[in-house]
Amino acid sequence: MTLIGSSSDDAAPPAPDDGHLHDDTLREKCGVFGIFGHSEAAAITALGLHALQHRGQEAAGIVTFDGSRFHSERRLGLVGDTFSRADVIARLPGDSAAGHVRYSTTGGTILRNVQPLFAELNAGGFAVGHNGNLTNGLTLRRELVRDGAMMQSTTDTEVILHLVARSRRARFIERFIEALRAIEGAYSLVALTNKKLIGARDPLGIRPLVLGEFEGSPVLASETCALDIIGAKYVRDIEPGEVIVFDEHGTESHKPFPPMPPRPCIFEYIYFARPDSIVGGRSVYAVRKAMGAELARESHVEADVVVPVPDSGVPAALGYSQTSGLPYELGIIRNHYVGRTFIQPTQSVRESGVRMKHSANRTAIEGKRIVLIDDSLVRGTTSRKIVKMMRDAGAREVHFRLASPPITHPDYYGIDTPDRAGLLAATHTLEEMRAIIGADTLAFLSVDGIYRAMGEPGRDPARPKFTDHCFTGDYPTPLTDLAHTEAQPHQLSLLAEAS
Repeated sequence: MTLIGSSSDDAAPPAPDDGHLHDDTLREKCGVFGIFGHSEAAAITALGLHALQHRGQEAAGIVTFDGSRFHSERRLGLVGDTFSRADVIARLPGDSAAGHVRYSTTGGTILRNVQPLFAELNAGGFAVGHNGNLTNGLTLRRELVRDGAMMQSTTDTEVILHLVARSRRARFIERFIEALRAIEGAYSLVALTNKKLIGARDPLGIRPLVLGEFEGSPVLASETCALDIIGAKYVRDIEPGEVIVFDEHGTESHKPFPPMPPRPCIFEYIYFARPDSIVGGRSVYAVRKAMGAELARESHVEADVVVPVPDSGVPAALGYSQTSGLPYELGIIRNHYVGRTFIQPTQSVRESGVRMKHSANRTAIEGKRIVLIDDSLVRGTTSRKIVKMMRDAGAREVHFRLASPPITHPDYYGIDTPDRAGLLAATHTLEEMRAIIGADTLAFLSVDGIYRAMGEPGRDPARPKFTDHCFTGDYPTPLTDLAHTEAQPHQLSLLAEAS
């Protein structure tokens, strides 16, 4: 969801530099969850959001309906910070709920942007949570404001609320579909009215959304891991372009868009989804291992051990180890108990922050030639710190391998990426990147290699099966906002900000 500026009235103070090993990696911005017709809707939604916490760690919200009133709790922080408390769940009565977890990008998270957003329309209350990014959200927002709309947040999700409110269609679902016809980009939506739970997925299926069943109640979630945590049965993926509606009369499925070949986001498999999720019928864990295996075939190097960058590099490192025959070692140990707010009073302490989150396992790497495996490389700043950590711990050689291709283009579909100038691979040769990082050798998985890991023979340029623009520059939808703001460079950074 695009953020259009910010406000200081409800902004959280910026978090200090936390020394995260992945402070320059890609980040997904949100996850959605919904359930209809269950007496413990709020508690179940809180559990589902907890399973989706990896998709958004800045804020969380739940909206419920109890048959006469809507109830909302939206808070900054982790799901467990708020929704593990019995008194909070007690303030969310009702048998239907929609929930959302969110990442912010630059600047502070502000409470009025926390989802699900809620509005009273002439047809009744309407809450919506959004995973993705509208590539014409800024354009639509300007048009709505010019026509008299009063925006209460700075997210493109509010655009959807206004489009639904302004529709003159007779039935609510027709209004909702009319709003979807006006938007472009990537989205998975979970919406709640006083009578219905609604799920929707963009026509290309860029962002994921699955349907489950729990004790007779339908469940919608960004990933299957959210179904697993509550003990729900996986039913199926919501199809690209599908709008599914649950009410007291049963289920309706609408297909309002012309069918087109789906192009799910390749980064769900590389990084965003939890390894134990099934996305598009594929095990994320198995795909990541296969990426490591392909990497070993493409860029084998004489070495002694394979070392993952935890946690994202673990499955790929296992695949690399098994294919290459090199032993797998935990050469980096992660400390799971250092939070973002740990006090770092001086610059020297901040610079050593990487060692607070991760530390070298000297006995596993000292004197050895190591193959260091990570999932992706963005700016390269933390990769340089990782390599230095390995050398300081006595590694004789460090061969850096990335289980995805070079990222050469920014994202506009709900991934936090720098603009092109901030992407190391967009501005440097392979040898220049190797020198900057300080590795003995550097290699990336090829685009065809990542397709082979997905079970495809390679990438068909005429009909690619995934949204892979970060590697290829092939954007699958119009970039309306980008085209409208190219003459105003100061606005371009807003386009990559997503919830």
